[in-house]
Parts: sequence; structure tokens; C-alpha cells
Amino acid sequence: MNFPDYPFQPQRIEIRPGIAMSFLDEGPRDGDVIVMLHGNPSWSFYWRHLVGGLSDRYRCIVPDHVGMGLSDRPDDAPSASPNYDYSLQSRIEDLDALLKHLGVDGPVTLAVHDWGGMIGFGWALRDPSRVKRLVITNTASFPLPRSKRFPKRLAMGRDSRLGGWLIRRFNLFARGAAWMGTTRSLPKAVRAAYAGVYDGWDNAISTLRFMQDIPLDAGDRAMPLVQAAAAALAGYADRPAFIGWGLRDFVFDRHFLAGFRDALPNAEVHAFEDANHYVLEDKHEVLVPAIRRFLDEHPL
Repeated sequence: MNFPDYPFQPQRIEIRPGIAMSFLDEGPRDGDVIVMLHGNPSWSFYWRHLVGGLSDRYRCIVPDHVGMGLSDRPDDAPSASPNYDYSLQSRIEDLDALLKHLGVDGPVTLAVHDWGGMIGFGWALRDPSRVKRLVITNTASFPLPRSKRFPKRLAMGRDSRLGGWLIRRFNLFARGAAWMGTTRSLPKAVRAAYAGVYDGWDNAISTLRFMQDIPLDAGDRAMPLVQAAAAALAGYADRPAFIGWGLRDFVFDRHFLAGFRDALPNAEVHAFEDANHYVLEDKHEVLVPAIRRFLDEHPL
């Protein structure tokens, strides 16, 4: 497949027995580490403009979560071999294993989007002192705000067997996000790069499992981790934080942005009325130099 503006050479690691994770490791090995974490249904492709704008000075580590992007697509059936548990806990363990494999045991900057926020802040619970800077784009590290209704389009995949079948059979979630996740009209090749990696029943498994893992109730298995991350969020208020937000996002909207503003009152905030969920697609010309300036002005 053709991946526009993605000139990078992905690497692979056996993150679990028989399961390979694809990741980017771009930039000088002695540079400050920026860990970029994507969500659902994107992959490291979402971060390509930022990697290109930082990797001359900063070491950019960008995994494709298992089941996503160019990583393996293991089944989660009990009889499958290898078997993978598509859960938030698994994502956090995978990230930790990747960083240990790369010898990254010091300070990092977390850059997060969508589920990447819950994964990154969940991982940071192990040692919050390692997180020295934050770059936050349309994401969450806390449960659904009480003032916001859970979107019906997500409920279709999370709670409906028919909806789940349609997502895997027709790749509806990734295709829909590629069309509706931006304000600007994306070139056909860019839409294909976002959605094409999930075409086919087996390839789309993680796009559905992420939806099914969304924590809404106390009994949902991801909820304890998300609640712990929420409780810890204000503890990062003493560290430099950059927020880039597309206000047309129907999921991570003003309610979620308000949650980050409240917890991180000193954050540098760039909110765009004319940008959507994939804010780095809509506003990379503005955000990439702004993030670069932010990092340069707040050295570790």
C-alpha cells in the first residue's frame, strides 16, 4: 500500500510469543524521547507529520498497537494460538515491553491521541515521575464526563452484535473515520492509508475490540485503570503540557477538553473550531511547528 508522507522504515519486535508489534524509532538515539501513542481506528500514520517535524533532534518512538496498523492481528478466541487479550491492560503491558526492549528507562514526553491517552496515562501510573512533558490531542485519561452522552455511533459497535459484525465485515469504523474524522477533505491515498490496513474480517478485529473495551460502568474491566489515571492527572500540572484540540470531534469534544483544562490549568492550549478528531490532519501545518517550539522552549 501507498502511505503518503510516511517515508519511515517500521521495525518489528515480538512483543508476546508469536505476536509482532510494528513501531517507528526515528531520530537520534541520544535525543529526548517522545513516545507517540495513537488510538482507534488509526495507527502510527496519524503521527507522521509530527515525526517528520521532530526527528532531526528528538527520538520519536511510535508503536502500532497489536492488531493495528502494520502490527500482527492475533485472534482472541480461547482456542487461538497465539492468543491475544484485546484490553487496555494488554496495551499498557505492550508499551512497557517495547520501551524496555529499546532501552528507554529514563524521562519521556508523552504525545497522545484517542485511546493513546488512556494507554499512555495508564502506563505512566507505574512511575509518573518519568513523564516530563505532555502533548495531548483529542483524547481522554478519565471516564466519560457526566455532562456528555455516549455517542450512538460508538454504542453501535460497543453494545450491538449486528453493529460489531458490520464493523468487521465492512470495515465501517475505519472507513467512516477516514471520511468524517477531519474537516478538510483528505486525499484518496491518505484515506486509504488510514482505512486500508483494516480491510477484511481478521484485519478489523482490533477496531471493534477497542470499542468494546470502552469503560462506561463500574464493572467494565478498563474502568479501574481509567479511574486511577483520572485521579493522577492533576499531578502533572507542574509539568509543561501542550494541548491541540479539534472542536468538531463528536466524541472527544469540549467536555473532554474541559477535563484537561481543569486538571492542567497551565497547559498551552490550541483549540480549533475548524478541526475535527484527526486534528493533526486538519492542522498539522500549525500544530507541528507549535509543538516543536513548545518542546524546544521546555527542555528536559
